Amino acid sequence: MPPFSRRDAERIARHAPAADAARWLHPVQQALIHRRGWLRMLAPRALGGDELPLPQVVRLEEAIARVDGSMAWTVTLCAGAGWFTGFLDPSLAREILATPRACLAGSGAPTGVAERDGDGWRIDGQWDYASGAPMATHFTFNALLRADGKPLLDALGQPRIQAFVVPAALVEIVPNWRTLGLRATASHAYQVAGRRVHARHGFTIDPDAARAQGPLYRFPFMAFAFVTLAANVAGMGAHFVELARAAIGQRRHRFGNGEALIDVPAVRAALDGAEAALEAARGRVYALLDATWERVDAGARVDEAQAAELQALAMAWVGAARHAVDTLYPYCGLQAAREDSDINRVWRDFHTGAQHALLTPLDPLS
Repeated sequence: MPPFSRRDAERIARHAPAADAARWLHPVQQALIHRRGWLRMLAPRALGGDELPLPQVVRLEEAIARVDGSMAWTVTLCAGAGWFTGFLDPSLAREILATPRACLAGSGAPTGVAERDGDGWRIDGQWDYASGAPMATHFTFNALLRADGKPLLDALGQPRIQAFVVPAALVEIVPNWRTLGLRATASHAYQVAGRRVHARHGFTIDPDAARAQGPLYRFPFMAFAFVTLAANVAGMGAHFVELARAAIGQRRHRFGNGEALIDVPAVRAALDGAEAALEAARGRVYALLDATWERVDAGARVDEAQAAELQALAMAWVGAARHAVDTLYPYCGLQAAREDSDINRVWRDFHTGAQHALLTPLDPLS
C-alpha cells in the first residue's frame, strides 16, 4: 500500500465541503479509499488483506483525520471492521475479501438477537451508527443468543453475546444519521429482520479465538479500539489548532491598541500551550504503542496492565485535544461559527467524534 501523500491529502480536502453538504463521501474520496486499499489494511494477508503493523495504521488514520474527519472516521471504522476477518472462518473471510470493493461496516452494541436455528442462527434487530453504511458490502454486529426463545447463558449466568457478519443483501439501512458533524460518514442505523445465517457467520473477538496468526490478531480489542479512535479525534483536534492559528493571525485586538490578536501574550500563550500539550500527549501514545507492538510482534502477549496504560494515554491524548479546541475556539471569531467554513466543519467533526461512547471522560474535568 503506498504511503499517504500530499496529493491524497489535496484530493480529500478538495471534496470535503461537498461531502459534508451531501452527507456522504464524495465519489472521488470513495474511489481513493478503494484504490489505496485502506479498508483492507487490517485484514489478514493470507486472505487478501494487507495486514499492516498497527502503529503504521494508526499514523495513517491520524494523518487522514488532519485533513478530513469524515473521511478518516469512515476509513477507521470500516478498516477496523475489516480487522474482524482475522477472527472469522477463513473460507468465509476469503469470500468477503474477494468481494469487489469489499467494505465492512457495523456496530458494537448488542441491540439484536440471534435465535438458534439448526446449524445456524436467525437474526432480528436494529443497530445504530454504521459509519460508511452506503458503501458497505457486509455488516457486523453483536447479538444476544437465544434458543427456543430463551437466552443462552455463559458460565457466570450472564446472557451470551456473539459477534456476527452478514452480507449487505440481508440488511436494510435506516437513514437516520442527522448529526452536527461527521456528516459525510453516513453512519446510519441498519436492521436485519428474521434472516438466517450459517453458524460460521458468528465469531469471537479475542486473541485466543483468532483464526489468523499474525501479531495484529493478538492485540487486545479494547486497546486497539481506544488508540484508533483517539488518533482520529486528536487528528481532528490538531487540524483545528492549525486552522485556529491562521484565523487568530488574521484578527485584531478590538479593545487594545489594534495589535494583532495573535501577538497578545495571553493569546499566544494559549495557542502555543495547547499545541505543545497536544503534541506531548501524541508522543506518549506513539512511544507506548510502538513499544507494545514490538513486544507483540516478537510473540509476547499484551497484559491487562499494558493495555490499560495504552488506553489511559489514548484518553489523555483526546483530553489534550478537547482542551486545545475548547480553549482556542473563542479566539477564532465568527468565521469559526460559519457553517460553510473549513474551521467550523472541523470543529463540528471534532465534537461529534469525541462523543463516541468509548471516549467519554470519567473525570468531568478532563
